[in-house]
Amino acid sequence: MQTVLVIDDDEGLRDTIGLMLETEGFRPALAADGKTGLQQALALKPDLALVDLRMPGLSGMEVCKQIRAAGMKTPLIVLSAIGDEMDKVLLLEIGADDYVVKPFGTRELLARIRAVMRRSSPEETTVLAFGDVEVDLTRRVVKKKGEELKLTRAEYNLLTYFLQNPDRALTRDMILNSVWGYESFPNTRTVDAHVVRLRQKLEADQSVPQHFLTVHGVGYRFLP
Repeated sequence: MQTVLVIDDDEGLRDTIGLMLETEGFRPALAADGKTGLQQALALKPDLALVDLRMPGLSGMEVCKQIRAAGMKTPLIVLSAIGDEMDKVLLLEIGADDYVVKPFGTRELLARIRAVMRRSSPEETTVLAFGDVEVDLTRRVVKKKGEELKLTRAEYNLLTYFLQNPDRALTRDMILNSVWGYESFPNTRTVDAHVVRLRQKLEADQSVPQHFLTVHGVGYRFLP
């Protein structure tokens, strides 16, 4: 499970982001000021840090600089308020990878987090496997017993969401929000229909699924 450190003096926003991260399968770590956040960053070595630009005491800008001065390559996303002077040159100077302007939607922030993590981890294995299935995340190719399978875009996105959240009970609403997005908000039966298709294409015996399991009263669980 990947750890995301949130350094922000706004308690409400900090808790909201922490809850979103936990729901999406990350391990959140929360810090209420720059000094505490820097200490946690150095101790925890998180997979990514969200840093508020303007905080009393040690500013977000100084936190980013000191993280980089310590030789850490942790991806950094700066949270800045409307009106803050923030440009790409300044981002490079303080060692940040991206920035998000407040107020922002949780889906936008989540998309930025995942994009920065993907860019920052080119050395990680991009082929994931379960059973006799291989998923090449870089080329978006799915093979079963060496034979390439044709998946629709929604089927592929659902499959990668399951791969990113192994052995977790996922509600249909969580799946809808992450794979389709609430702005389109299809019926929850859409999730069921797509899980059936994944079972048909990827399970050895779709009548006795081994990987895409139903959690009665909740949703689904993916077991690699």
